[in-house]
Amino acid sequence: MAIHLDKTSTSSTRNGAVDNQVQSNPRNNLIYGRRHCGKSRNARGIITARHIGGGYKRLYHKIDFQRNEKDIYGRIVTIEYDPNRNAYICLIHYGDSEKRYILHPR
Repeated sequence: MAIHLDKTSTSSTRNGAVDNQVQSNPRNNLIYGRRHCGKSRNARGIITARHIGGGYKRLYHKIDFQRNEKDIYGRIVTIEYDPNRNAYICLIHYGDSEKRYILHPR
């Protein structure tokens, strides 16, 4: 988890820094896709808002907000960036072979 400083090529990239997180393959049973309604079309198929569309395909992660695993030790395996909530999430492996995502407490 190092901070990567880019070499300046233009004046707008002069003070840029990126926090390099662990890039890992997400667990298939903990993520799901959301249907992307792009190109701003209505029910008739006519474009109603111009210059909107495209974008990056984002997958949603199932976050455990209840945290109902009591008296079971867990180990943080990865820390990943979640673009849907502009926050970091971490994958926890519990002692009973359960795997869950939680919001990373920073």
